[in-house]
Amino acid sequence: MVTLDVRPQLLDALSALRDRVAAVRYPLPLPGAPRARVSRDELLAQLDDYLVPRLRSPQAPLLAVIGGSTGAGKSTLINSLVGRQVSEAGVLRPTTRTPVLVCHPDDHHWFSGMRVLPELTRVWMPRQEPLSRLSDTDGCEEPLTDDDSAPVLRIEVADTLPRGLALLDAPDIDSLVARNRVLAARLISAADVWIMVTTAARYADAVPWHLLRSAKEQDAALVTVLDRVPHQIVTEVSRQYDALLDRAGLGDVPRFTVPELPESTGGGGLLPFTAVAPLRAWLVQRSQDPDTRPRVLARTARGVLDSLSSRMPELAAAAAAQYAASLRLTAAVEDAFDKERVRAHGRLQDGAVLAGDALKRWRSFPLDSTPGELLDALVESLGALLLCAVTAADEHIGDVWRREPAARAVPFDDRTTTAAGEPVAETSAASVEHRVGVAVRRWRRVLEEYTEDEVRDFDHAAAPDPEAVTALLATALLGGRRGAAAGETLAEQVGAPVAVRLRDRGSRLLTDCLEHILAAEHERRLAPLDALEVQPEPQAALIAALSVLQKER
Repeated sequence: MVTLDVRPQLLDALSALRDRVAAVRYPLPLPGAPRARVSRDELLAQLDDYLVPRLRSPQAPLLAVIGGSTGAGKSTLINSLVGRQVSEAGVLRPTTRTPVLVCHPDDHHWFSGMRVLPELTRVWMPRQEPLSRLSDTDGCEEPLTDDDSAPVLRIEVADTLPRGLALLDAPDIDSLVARNRVLAARLISAADVWIMVTTAARYADAVPWHLLRSAKEQDAALVTVLDRVPHQIVTEVSRQYDALLDRAGLGDVPRFTVPELPESTGGGGLLPFTAVAPLRAWLVQRSQDPDTRPRVLARTARGVLDSLSSRMPELAAAAAAQYAASLRLTAAVEDAFDKERVRAHGRLQDGAVLAGDALKRWRSFPLDSTPGELLDALVESLGALLLCAVTAADEHIGDVWRREPAARAVPFDDRTTTAAGEPVAETSAASVEHRVGVAVRRWRRVLEEYTEDEVRDFDHAAAPDPEAVTALLATALLGGRRGAAAGETLAEQVGAPVAVRLRDRGSRLLTDCLEHILAAEHERRLAPLDALEVQPEPQAALIAALSVLQKER
C-alpha cells in the first residue's frame, strides 16, 4: 500500500512550482543573493532528482544514499552491504569520485533511464565484473575530477540485493574537489533514505552535522553509521555521539556502530557480514515491509513538500530584494537625467552656448570671422554644454550607485569600471564625447539643409549666402539675449516670415537634438541593468505557485 499523494493535479501544481523556481534569478550581488542562489539550486535538485520522480513512480525502489566525510569508509560499507566489491575502497583519499548505484537486476530499468538524476550520464557495468578488470575506458574513476567532462553515474546490478532496494555510494561531502562536494549534496537530495557515515575520529566534524540539521528540518529519513570504532572505546564514543545527536534534536535517528576491523583499512574492501547485518536488515525491512515502506517514502516526500512553506517565501523575499535594488539603481539614473535635462534646457534659453570662443567669433562676424568658423565654434560650444550635462548626470549616478552593493555587478559607463570602481571588460562603444559630437554635427547639417531649402526660392541675384544665414540662425537659437541681434539680422536678410519659419524649425530641431542625446545616454546607462532582467514577476509567481500547491495538498 502506497500512501503518497500522486493525484495529477498535485503533480501539475508541483511541476508549475518547479518551473517558477527554475526561472528566478538573483544576478545582483546583494547580501542574501548567494544564499538564495544556493537555496534555489538545492530546491531544484530535490524537485528534479527526488520529489517529482518519487511522486510519479511511488513503486520505484527505495534509494538509500550513503554519504559522509573523506575516509569515513562509505565504499567499504556499501561493498559489505552488497556482498562483493562494487565501489573501490582504499587508503588513498578521496577514493569515490564517480558515484556508484547498485540495485537488483530486476530493478535496473528504474535507474538506467533519466527518472532520477537526469543530469548524470549513465555508465552501465557488466554483471559481476570485478573492478580490477575494468579498463580506463570504462569511465569508472575519472569523470568527476577537475576536468570539463560530464558527471557520470556508474550503475551496477547485484543479485545479493533484494528487489526494491538500491544503494548509492556518493562522493565525499568535504571533498577538496568542489564538483564532488556539489554532486554529493545533489545525490543526498535524491535519497529516500540518507545514511550518514562518520568515524570515531571525526564524528564531531561540522560539515556532516550541517547536513544532518538540514535533513532534520525537512524531516528526511535519516540513518547514521558510526564506523571504525575501536573495541576498547566503543562505549565511550557511542555515549558521546548519542549526546551530540540528542542536542541536535536527532536523538530518534537510527544509529548503527561498525567496529574497527582489519578490513576497514582497505583489506579487500569487505567487512564480515555480521558487522553490517543490523544495518542491512534495517534497510531490507524498510524496502520490503508493506507497512513500513510507504511510511518511509511518504515521510521524506512530505518533508520536502512541507519545507516549501518556508523555502519558497525565502526565495520570493530574495527576488523582491533584487527588484527593489534594481528600482533604486534605475531611480538614480532617472533622477540624474531628469535634473540635467531641465538644467540643459535652461542654459540653452539663457544663451550659455554663446560664450568663450563662440562669443568671440560672433563679435567679429562677419568682418574677421567667416560663417563656417562661427558655426564651428557654436557647434563645439553646444557639444560641450551637452557633454557637461551627461557628465554631471553620470557623477550623480556614480555617487548613488557607489552606496548600493547591487551596483557592483552593473557596468557603469564606457570606461572600464563599474559604478563601484571595479574593472569590467573593454567595451567597443564610442565615447560619450564622440557620440555627443556626432549628434550636434548632425544638428548642424540638418539646420544647413533647412536654410538651403528656404534660400533656394530667392531670386538668384538677391539670394543671401546659405552658410551665413545658417550662422545667423544658429546664433539666434543658441545665443539667448546676446543672440538677439543675430535674429534681427536674419529677418533683414531673409524676411520676417522666413526667419520665423526657420527659427521655429531650428528650435524644434535643437530640442530634439538635446532630448535625443540625453535619452540615448540614459538608455545606455540602464542597458546593463536591463540586461539582467530583474523583474517583479518572480516574487508573485513563486508565492502563487506555492499557494496553488498548498491548495492541491
